[in-house]
Amino acid sequence: MARSTPPSGDSLGSQPKAAGAESRTKDVELLRVLVSRKGTQVDAQWAIHPQLKQDLLPQEWQEVTDLMAKVTGIVGTRFSQVLAQAEPEPPSNA
Repeated sequence: MARSTPPSGDSLGSQPKAAGAESRTKDVELLRVLVSRKGTQVDAQWAIHPQLKQDLLPQEWQEVTDLMAKVTGIVGTRFSQVLAQAEPEPPSNA
């Protein structure tokens, strides 16, 4: 689930490099919310980086779980509302 990508070009705020040392930053995906649909069925899921999950205390993990259940509920509900307001696709002649 984690994704590491090299930096894209030099940024304006980058630090000068030490002689012979190359500074690299990595983007790591710690948390993901995925909303998908099949027809009118909407599914919202979330995932957390395995190392972050291991680093959390049981109480912290419960807090994250509760908050992410709320997030996926809100995102899924909103996605369903927008989908319901969208014009239905015209029937195909397939």
